[in-house]
Amino acid sequence: MDGGPVTVLARWKVAADEVSTVLSLVAALRKDTLAEVGCLAYDVFRGVEAPGEILLIERYLDAAAVDAHRATPHYQDLVVRRIMPLLSERNVEFLAAAPPG
Repeated sequence: MDGGPVTVLARWKVAADEVSTVLSLVAALRKDTLAEVGCLAYDVFRGVEAPGEILLIERYLDAAAVDAHRATPHYQDLVVRRIMPLLSERNVEFLAAAPPG
């Protein structure tokens, strides 16, 4: 990545009986993440036809801010220790803006 803003797309699949638990944990994660200096935005979406599918769209100042986010105690606790064991599938993409034209 070139040092500019980074967008993270995290696609998660969760068993129907775990969706409310995961969404509750994501609410806490979102609050803490938005307080990070390098976080520009953090949006959470749930599938309309597939309620067990969750999409996170996160925007960070740069790749260093993404790395700092992943090293925070709240990420390690909420995502690594508590959310990831509840996921049946997890896909994360890192995107940089394409130059115009």
